[in-house]
This record gives sequence, C-alpha cells and structure tokens, in this order.
Amino acid sequence: MRGGVRHFVRGGGLAPLWRLVLAAALVCGIGLLPWLSRTDPALTVLKARAAERTPTPEVLASVRADIGLDAGPLHLLGQWAGGLLHGDAGRSWISGDAVLPSVVQALGVSLLLMGAAIVVAVGTAAAVCARTLRLGARRRLSGRRPGGSGAAVLAALPEFLTASVLATVVGVHLGWLPALGWYGPQWMVLPALSLGLPAGALLGRLLDDQLPGAFAEPWARAAAARGIPEGRIARQALRRCVPGLLPNLGLFLVGLTGGAVAVEQVFDIPGLGRSTLQAAVAQDLPVLQTSTLALVLLAAVAGGLVRLVARLALGPALRDGALQSLRGPKQPASGRLPLLYGALLVCVVAGGLPRDPLALNTAARLEVPSWAHPFGTDSLGRDVLARVGHGALTTLALALAISAAALVIGVLLGLLPRLSGPLVDTVNAVPPVLAGLLVAGVAGSGPATPALAVAAVTWTPLAAHASALLQQERATLHLAATRSLGASRWYLLRRELLPAVLPPVTRHALLRLPSVALALAALGFLGLGAQPPSPEWGLLLSENQPYAERAPWTVLAPAAVLALLGALAVTAAGGVRMPRVLRRTRRADVPAGSGSASAAEPEPEVREAVAAGTAAGAGAGTVAR
Repeated sequence: MRGGVRHFVRGGGLAPLWRLVLAAALVCGIGLLPWLSRTDPALTVLKARAAERTPTPEVLASVRADIGLDAGPLHLLGQWAGGLLHGDAGRSWISGDAVLPSVVQALGVSLLLMGAAIVVAVGTAAAVCARTLRLGARRRLSGRRPGGSGAAVLAALPEFLTASVLATVVGVHLGWLPALGWYGPQWMVLPALSLGLPAGALLGRLLDDQLPGAFAEPWARAAAARGIPEGRIARQALRRCVPGLLPNLGLFLVGLTGGAVAVEQVFDIPGLGRSTLQAAVAQDLPVLQTSTLALVLLAAVAGGLVRLVARLALGPALRDGALQSLRGPKQPASGRLPLLYGALLVCVVAGGLPRDPLALNTAARLEVPSWAHPFGTDSLGRDVLARVGHGALTTLALALAISAAALVIGVLLGLLPRLSGPLVDTVNAVPPVLAGLLVAGVAGSGPATPALAVAAVTWTPLAAHASALLQQERATLHLAATRSLGASRWYLLRRELLPAVLPPVTRHALLRLPSVALALAALGFLGLGAQPPSPEWGLLLSENQPYAERAPWTVLAPAAVLALLGALAVTAAGGVRMPRVLRRTRRADVPAGSGSASAAEPEPEVREAVAAGTAAGAGAGTVAR
C-alpha cells in the first residue's frame, strides 16, 4: 500500500488533484469577491443595470431577491457549480442572458485573436534571432557583442499605447485598416500587431540568449566539420533551444487570451478578456466565474501540450540523460550601451526632479516641447518632464522590487516542478486586472494594490523558465557523471544546477523589468492603479491618451522612457554571470565517499571529452539525417 502511494506521487499522480484544488480555490475566491470587497453586490448590479435609477432600500431588496443574494455566497457558489455539471452556468446578473453561450463566443473571438498574434510573435522572434542563427551556423559567434536594443524597444512599448497609435494613425488617418469592431479578418490585423510585436520581441530575445550555448555544443562543431549545410545546423540549434522556452510560449498563449483587456477595449473587440473585466467591475459573478474557469482550462491544456512538445523535441536524450549543458561561451562585455542608456535615463529623471509635477497652468495647455518645457505640457498645463521624472521614482522602485521578488519566488518554485507546474498554469490564467480586483477586495484599494496584484502573477514565467532549464540540466552527461562519483543533492544543486540556471533566469527577470512597469501602467490605464494627480507612468499614459492625436508628445515622452528602460535592461542583462563564489570548487565541498575534489567534480576537459563522445556523434548524425 505504501509503495503504491509512493509510486502514485512520484509518477505525477498528484498533479491533476493539485490542479483541481487550485482551480476550485480560485473560483471560490472569485465567488466571494463582493463580500471580500465589503461592497453591496446589489448596489453594484443595480448601477450596471440602470445607472440612473435611485438605489432605494426597496429597489436594492428587489435586486437581492432577483439574484438570490440573501441565500449567501456559499449557496450561490454551490448552485452555480451544480448547474455547471449539467451544462448550465446560470444567467448573467446584468443582462439576464445565458452565461455559457456568451462565454464560449467570447472565447472563440479571443482564440482567433490569439492565433493571429502568435503568427506576428513568431515572425518577430525570428527576426530578432536571425543574426545569431546566421552567425552561429557559420561558426562566427566568437566576439559577438550582445545586442537586442531594437527588440527591447518593441518589448517595452505598452500594448495599449501601440493599439491606440495603430488605431489612430493606420485606422483613422490613413484608413488602411478598420480600427473598431470585429467583423472579419481585416479587423484582426491591428489588434494582432499590438499584441504580437511585444510578445515576439521578448520571446526572440530569450531565444537569442540561449542560441550561443547550442552552437557551442560538440555536435555543432562536428556537424560544421562534416560540411553539413548551415540551414540544417541552424534548425537543429533551434530544436535544441526551443524546449526551454516552450513553457513561456504556453504562458503567452493564455496571457494573450485573457490578458488582452486593454487592446480589446481600444479596438472594441468582444473577447474574453474584455468580458471578464466588465463582469469583474459589475460583480456579475456567474459570468466572471465561468470566464475564469474557461481560462484555467485553457491554461491546463496549453501547459500539457507545450510540455509534451518539449519532450518530443528533445527526444530520447532527455530520458537517457545524454544532453549537453546549454551554458554557452563567455561573451564579451556589453560595452558602452548600458552606460549610455543608463546615463540618458538618469538625465531624464534628474531633469524632472527639480520641477513641480503638480503645478497647473491652464494658459499653457498642450504646449509643444520647448526650452522651458522640454517634453511639452499636458492638458492641464503641467510640465510633462516633471511628471515623468517624479513618476520614475515610484514606477522604477516598484518594478525593481517586484522583479527581485519574482526572481526569488520563481527560482525556488522552479526547483519543485510538480508543485509549481499546476500553480503556474492556474495563476497565469488570472488576468492582471482580475488579480488587481481580487487584491483590492482582500487588502483594500490603495497605492500598494497594483504592486501586490502584479507581484502575484509576475513570478510565473520565471518559474516556468527555471523549471524547464532544470529539467534539461538534470539530464546532462556531466551531472550524471558527478552523481555517480558520490555527489550529494546539495552539492549538485549548489555547484551544478544553480550555476547553470540562475544566469539565464536572472537575465530573463531583467528583460521583464519593463513588462513589470507596463503591467503597473496597464492597471493605471484601466483605472485600477494610481489615481490623479499622481505622476505614475501608467496614469500619465492613461490621462494623456485622449490627446495623442492633438498633442502626441504627452504620450510619446513616457512611452520613450519606458522603451529606454527596456533597452537598458536588455543590454545590461547580457553581462549577467554567475558570481565566482558559486563557481569555485573547494576541497571542503568534496562529497562524502570520494577521494579528492577532482573525483567529485570532473575537470572541464574530461566533461568535454565525455560529452563529445556521445553528443557529437548523436547530434551530428541527427543533423545529417
């Protein structure tokens, strides 16, 4: 009996049960949202139904009786769950329509938009890493300085700002494509570009970070020596690196479906993200619970598919422990670009701090940039440079703190894939807007609410990345050799696994630093973040977006600073290396039972010879075939 339970746990049998518990906890938390937020659900529903109607006690009592609020949240939740088992998710508290058909229709719209955005993202990622693929296949990567500034600018552009600019310029002024609605393929182009460009730039940069390690493996050198065409070598390098990024691609699939709230708002798309936001604001619990459950199911399916594809892509090498570590050759320092971008950012902040961000001057509304106002003025005559500079203190401090916390949580949970896998899929299914509402309901609305909401979901891609890299690193030849020589688990973790995983995951966290600032900005754009007259960057973009056509500098200034932050993060991430203290081997760390330090940890030449004996022949043979 005990052996059967142990086999059940080791075989991953607890994962579906753990996933079911998490999904149930999430749905229950959403069902308790009106009571957690200490607001009257009847009043919220009444305002959503008829805002002009006076909320008298008799009217509110009628609303409570209509939707069954007097029975309590547990009764409502049980009634919804019981009907769901029979294919009935109830009726909307606002419109009275059946919930399940409307959610399915909204999900179909979001899936179509997601498919188009993925096509754009894949094309963008291919363009970002094309240079590395070309140079790696030709064995010319030595001495290449890390780039990616252009990709950083794309990744740092806010989706809602990109959507607004495309809708205004391409849709309204030029009239090339429709800007509003959802009536056919033409209406899909601009939203797909708004979602796919930032996602593709980030994915391409992560892939570009791993490709040098693949091209440095023995199979690549053997394939080049045998005269195998460059295209086949490049495709094999992609096959080697893509499995480590597939979990993040799965997270993007779900994020593009439920997290595209701002883009769906701008383009008036009846997608699932927009429906979830409207239901959350109106506290329409049947619609909100059903939409969230649909996102959780989509996350579970996407997570299972990407894990299966990753195993198939790696082939028998993952099962047999015959992989080579993806730690590439040491690249040259990033040069002067991080210093240049950092100096520009410091100059902008230093130039804005001496100015008053709250000083009003209605006589100087929407003035163009000048010596007196280098970034111009906004609709109230306030200096945009002053607001950008003062907003940087809050936005950057919060983004750095959230990114550091996400890195620690992501690495720790990445070490426990059976625990973190279902947790990552479930948490990633929660749109940041819904997370903000849940946090506001539990902790109350305040300046810390956006930070808590973003921190609650930011660690998921880092945990997925760490888990995927650890899975591959555990299947490497040198780790099997070190383990066979008596190395303990603690030794393997500290000397082998963490040095291989921490640098790329830390670079990933740096690459996501602008996206953390963007998440805070998106909550501000949707009215869930900082409130006026705060100079927070998201609020700057939100309050100046209606004037983007008349006074574009009011929006371009904070967007340019965000892009500058992205370029700084990307160029600085290229220089992240493992601290020397974790790479140094000491005699005191020799595993018990081994004769010497060299026996515990083979020399690099020995590892290279062992890896070359298996990986070179197998890899080159695979490429040749």
